[in-house]
Amino acid sequence: MNVYAPILVLAAIAAAFAIVSVVIASIVGPKRRNAAKLAAYECGIEPLPPAADMVQRFPVKYYLTAMLFIIFDIEIVFLYPWAVASDTLGWFGLLAVALFIVNVSVAYAYEWRRGGLRWD
Repeated sequence: MNVYAPILVLAAIAAAFAIVSVVIASIVGPKRRNAAKLAAYECGIEPLPPAADMVQRFPVKYYLTAMLFIIFDIEIVFLYPWAVASDTLGWFGLLAVALFIVNVSVAYAYEWRRGGLRWD
């Protein structure tokens, strides 16, 4: 148990800091609420008045941007461990990362072809 004591103390300090920060911010922070602040806001789209029969559709651009983020996020997550252990992996590691880059490049090419990189 002595081995885990510093980890538990650090977790308790982090949790206490988070809780105290939220409580202090809610006490000290300004409380000027209005309709504009309480309205939903979605990536630059002006919110529409709520209606039971209205379905709001989001442009495909949002999904393409999310896909681009996922492609590069996964690429970075997998390339860091490879970069750390690249000396011990040898040619097998180099071939594996080359195949991974080819696979990610296919997704990147798809994203580019669908117009996900154009910021109109």
